[in-house]
Amino acid sequence: MSAKRTYNEACGIPRALDRVGERWSLMIVRELMLGPKRFTDLRTGLPHVGPDVLSQRLRDLEQSGVLVRRKLPPPAASQVYELTEWGRELEPVLHALGRWGARAPSAPEGTGMSFDAHLLSLQTLFDPELAEGFEAALELRLDDQPFRAVVSGGELSLERGEVSEPDAVITSDAGTMLAVAHGREQLDSADLVVEGDRDAVERFFGLFPLPEPVA
Repeated sequence: MSAKRTYNEACGIPRALDRVGERWSLMIVRELMLGPKRFTDLRTGLPHVGPDVLSQRLRDLEQSGVLVRRKLPPPAASQVYELTEWGRELEPVLHALGRWGARAPSAPEGTGMSFDAHLLSLQTLFDPELAEGFEAALELRLDDQPFRAVVSGGELSLERGEVSEPDAVITSDAGTMLAVAHGREQLDSADLVVEGDRDAVERFFGLFPLPEPVA
């Protein structure tokens, strides 16, 4: 990394910002939290960043040890980017930033967020106290993509893939699911399909309260 882009301090905070503090860097990390992606996938998730800037940020993050490039085996044979073990340690940092930012004034009208951001917001706003005594494995089928959502021991695990014996299956789009989780839509009237234990689904959707906005 160039000298002009370093804080040149020994404190851990500026040393972290030297590596992920550039514009779009943490957004790239966010987009890779649920698994590796191709350059085109990252462009889809981050439509407002130019290809040249995205390429530069990916190089910076790779040089810093936050992510790596690898080539998928045939028949895919495409290049993907994925977080290193050290890069994945940024997950609680992203959750903390997300919870802090959720208390800010509402986003400008008409703005949205990426598909993966919808999923990660569940982990960001998950309240372990509300999950006390609740154990469930749900499959979320969102925009034809399956995700495993497992609540156990007061924690939420969320990753791509199917659940072999789910307590319930929720089929919808990411926006509708998040609207129900945040109380903007009611489960009974929302455009989603529930198969299996409906009580578990209702309990699940009650685990993600929005924080009180800052005064």
